[in-house]
Amino acid sequence: MSGRTDSDPPPDTHAEDAEDAEDAEDAEDAEDAGHGDDAEDAGHAEDAGHAEDAGHGDDAEDAEQGEQGDDALRGARRARWAAVGTGAVLALAGVAAALLRLTGSTPALVPVAYACGAGACALAAVLGSRGRTRRALWLLIAGLMVMAVGDQFD
Repeated sequence: MSGRTDSDPPPDTHAEDAEDAEDAEDAEDAEDAGHGDDAEDAGHAEDAGHAEDAGHGDDAEDAEQGEQGDDALRGARRARWAAVGTGAVLALAGVAAALLRLTGSTPALVPVAYACGAGACALAAVLGSRGRTRRALWLLIAGLMVMAVGDQFD
């Protein structure tokens, strides 16, 4: 219970009280059965009209939620392709840098750092293609940092 004054009290769980309440409702229904049948029918017709109007509002709300869902899917798809593309480009750049540094007179740590960074970026591209964009982006950052360490030793 929230403690608010307008919250409903807990329902009674005693069987005898529930039976007494049902008997009282049945008695009230029997008394009201002969009075104002036409008014009740008119009230039900109005309720049916309002229910039809409410249905049109639900369609608009569903369409709006569908558009929001489509936007979210488009955003997720864009993020996935961004992770895949960036991972692939950085992996190719890392492999190319490792091969270029391997032929030169640089310490062995430089091409190894480029190759490890390229491997991390390639793994990030795979993760991105599977929809793990957050992990892929963090792995891209880590791979790029490893390549930057190789660049510092160059």
